[in-house]
Amino acid sequence: MSSIETLRRIIELERTRNYDDKAVMGGLGSFLRRWTAELTVEDKATLSRFQQLATEGAAYSTWPKTRRKDWSGELAACLGMAWATPKAQAARPARRNSSTAPPPTLDSAISTVKSLNASMAEKLGKLGVQTMRDLLYLFPRRHIDYSQRKRISELVEGQDQTIIANVWQADARPLGRMRGTEAVVGDETGNIRVVWFNQPYLAQRLTANSRVVISGKVSVFRGERLFESPEWEILEEKDLVHTGRLVPVYPLTRGLYPRQMRGFMKRILDTWAWQAGEFLPGDTRQRCGLLQLPEALHQAHFPDSSELKGRARERLAFDELLLLQLGVQGRRREWQEDQQGHPLGAGSGALDRFMGLLPFILTAEQRKALEEILADIGQSRPMCRLLQGDVGSGKTVVATSALVVAADNGCQGALMAPTQILAEQHFRTLARLLPPEDGGPEDRIFRHSGLMSRPITIALLTGNTREKQKDELCQRISAGKVDVVIGTHALIQESVEFNRLAMVVVDEQHRFGVMQRSALRQKGFNPHMLVMTATPIPRTLALTLYGDLDVSTINQLPPGRQKVKTKWLDPEKRSSAYEFVRKQVREGHQAFVVCPLIEESEVIEARAAVTEHERLSREVFPDLKLDMLHGRMSGAEKEDIMRRFKAHEFDILVSTPVVEVGIDVPNATVMLVEGADRFGLSQLHQFRGRVGRGEAQSYCMLLAEKPSDEARERLAIIEWTYDGFALAEEDMRLRGPGEFFGTRQSGLPDLRMARLTDMAILEKAREEALRIFQKDPELQRPEHQALSKEMARMWKHEAERS
Repeated sequence: MSSIETLRRIIELERTRNYDDKAVMGGLGSFLRRWTAELTVEDKATLSRFQQLATEGAAYSTWPKTRRKDWSGELAACLGMAWATPKAQAARPARRNSSTAPPPTLDSAISTVKSLNASMAEKLGKLGVQTMRDLLYLFPRRHIDYSQRKRISELVEGQDQTIIANVWQADARPLGRMRGTEAVVGDETGNIRVVWFNQPYLAQRLTANSRVVISGKVSVFRGERLFESPEWEILEEKDLVHTGRLVPVYPLTRGLYPRQMRGFMKRILDTWAWQAGEFLPGDTRQRCGLLQLPEALHQAHFPDSSELKGRARERLAFDELLLLQLGVQGRRREWQEDQQGHPLGAGSGALDRFMGLLPFILTAEQRKALEEILADIGQSRPMCRLLQGDVGSGKTVVATSALVVAADNGCQGALMAPTQILAEQHFRTLARLLPPEDGGPEDRIFRHSGLMSRPITIALLTGNTREKQKDELCQRISAGKVDVVIGTHALIQESVEFNRLAMVVVDEQHRFGVMQRSALRQKGFNPHMLVMTATPIPRTLALTLYGDLDVSTINQLPPGRQKVKTKWLDPEKRSSAYEFVRKQVREGHQAFVVCPLIEESEVIEARAAVTEHERLSREVFPDLKLDMLHGRMSGAEKEDIMRRFKAHEFDILVSTPVVEVGIDVPNATVMLVEGADRFGLSQLHQFRGRVGRGEAQSYCMLLAEKPSDEARERLAIIEWTYDGFALAEEDMRLRGPGEFFGTRQSGLPDLRMARLTDMAILEKAREEALRIFQKDPELQRPEHQALSKEMARMWKHEAERS
């Protein structure tokens, strides 16, 4: 069968399935990307149209069904299928002279634009610029304020300021060990000397009696005021670019220079910004008092004033947050609309029997979260819920309850964790809550009787599972002989097929991308989805990032959990800290020592776990038993070390930040964090949560060699704040969302202008998104067509990266 015929059959099947994106495994968008790469079509115009549709279709899974139908009709027209819509048939590409290229658009690759040479395109590519639109959205990192114009007699030392003056003379001459340019300029109030080091060619540009604008700082040399290497430009009719205004400072790479980049970006904006069509509905823009898009782009790069710079940022940040909101709300609607899931009832008594096995009673907030989950999964509409709670708040037992209910209904459940060690911790936790009658953690599978009319079977599947054992587990999962599967990314591999998956739990939500969550969800017939995070997120922010999820919060520690006494220590108190650790060990307890890196780094002066373990063993605690843990160890090695630490076979565990999540040792009472200034508040709070899990008072000691002012503020805050949500707010305020969530917020479009701490803009965008979505959930109205296209473009870009 030809590749064209294969695609025809898939498109026909997609149509008969009412565009549910299940005609081909992995979704139609990802299939088309692979199919187009292998396609051979003699007609270049047709091939180009196929490629264009495939590129658009990357975001197919995020579209409403009406948009899927229109797009499929256009693809059907290219394939010559009879049911293609008249509109799509009309859009079918006609043969034309292949030498006639269409004019470039904002979505054209920068390499196709005649005004950009290949060398410049390559350099811009290193900055992540692929299209002309990317170039317009390559915003300055900051602006230098050269807008304060003064006369020469008014100049003061050390401030950014601007003068307009006549050039009296300019000569190339030696300046120290290098040649440069020295000029004398003046206005009606006096003269001043200006020097540019290593730039002798400027003498030819600064001709006598020309009018020049100079911006920079004035210094004093041998009692004489002068400008040293300031920005300059000849005063002409055209707009100032480098001086006399708020001057942009762009990100650069090798071969790009500040002055060159500013001039280039000014030309690009003047030529291309008008093509950025307005996509916000008129009433939304007016109600929110926002600039029009082309004007906002100009003012973001070359603002006429600080006020207009702020208004430009507000408009562009609003755009990003609105599109993000519409995308996640659309995703939620698509997931729940007309989807029949598995209603899971909890009335058989299995859940009550599970509660009876627990050595504790659920807190009020645990019970409330569980009631919300049970209400959701009792319906045929699939659940989409975020469960967030502080370290040690008891989220796992709530999630396990939902998995037990799924198993009791004859269905399967899956729990996916971001790391092997966390998956193994969950597996051990379930083995503790449900004592095995056969098998156990070492066997990666066990059974427990007493909850249901049959035994419940729980298995662990991670990347380091031996191939033979993995094949056996996959067969049992496929046959429905495993009720609950716990694992890592291994669960979304094609070789893992479930029999009747009805409940999916994803732990540490912010570490998973949308595509990874979706891949696991597609393993079942519209399973219920519960995602958990131990990184507390402010509610408004959670609703923005996870607008496709309802939110449950556990902000109450179980009874008996004590506050961990926390102290930030100066380096000279290191000996006292070590003595305190020794005292705790003598009393029968254990300790963690956390170091930021595995290998020494000159850039980050943090003690590596490897060298620190050797030093502590030899010089500080030669009479105690130490071992170490780091991310480069195999899963079996890590599991063995944690098993031995928990069994108290040694006293002190020296570890890299792999200890942040998933490790539960009730006998450990001391957490000593080296290089504490290198971590954010939320991560330090996670470390602190590794101790205090037993009955004894626990302690967290933070050591920092040379903390910055900002780090000092962080360390002072964590000494007196134990509320994870309050710490999360402070962490985002101090470090920004990029560092708070990691390198980038996984699974969501990049935010180039918005900051997730922009609560006022965020609230406004959410309010407008809800207003638009309630009136026109599929964005079909004429006034929403441009908005729909922009949202699809933004989310398509994310789909291509994932």
